[in-house]
Amino acid sequence: MKHVRVGLVVPSSNVTVETEMPALLRRHPDASFSFHASRMRMAKVSPEGLAAMNAQRERCVLELGDAAPDVLLYACLVALMAAGPGEHQRVEAKVAEQLAAGGAETKVRSSAGALTEGLRALKAQRIALVTPYLRPLAEKVVHYLEAEGFAVADWRALEVEDNAEVGRIPGDRVMAAARSLDLTGVDALVISACVQMPSLELVEQAEQEFGLPVLSAATAGAYSILRANDLPVAIPHAGSLLTA
Repeated sequence: MKHVRVGLVVPSSNVTVETEMPALLRRHPDASFSFHASRMRMAKVSPEGLAAMNAQRERCVLELGDAAPDVLLYACLVALMAAGPGEHQRVEAKVAEQLAAGGAETKVRSSAGALTEGLRALKAQRIALVTPYLRPLAEKVVHYLEAEGFAVADWRALEVEDNAEVGRIPGDRVMAAARSLDLTGVDALVISACVQMPSLELVEQAEQEFGLPVLSAATAGAYSILRANDLPVAIPHAGSLLTA
């Protein structure tokens, strides 16, 4: 059985990605995974807070490079999307360059890039999404996805700025926001466009209720990690993306 070391660069206040990602990937039939995180200080999901957090990236990558992970996931979607179109490609390239300079042969992914990768894998063109962010940041996420070629038919912002509070958003609030969306002609629903907003228990429930593919930043991240390591996309009870 193949073993994969996963490096995670996460906001300091994030308590979800290190729970949901292992829960997803431990279901894989052909591989085992270990998780190794480095944290960037961030409490409020604001432009200023995200910029200050991103400035800590190089230190986190340096720390994780010592563990020589097989794949590194930059696990804060809005931190990259808020910086403007194409930012995930620039940051992934910079991180890969830094790791290579230290001698690590690590594949690099990001939550922002993984979401676009997952949507393309589903052949989705017209999408809807639920975000926890304040409206101005949610608009940046929408514009980022539109720049990637997706038509965003409808979206909701739950207007939560405190990142610790994002990690406590109840599933029924997320589902209520999803039910308020106009899903006419939509190819896929992003139930959580944030790795901190809990989603794992909602994906299959939402697929059954709405009758269309549903993914989240977490399931997209797991998909990208599997693809980066040439592993079959085979995780039960996690939505269409992970059973492709």
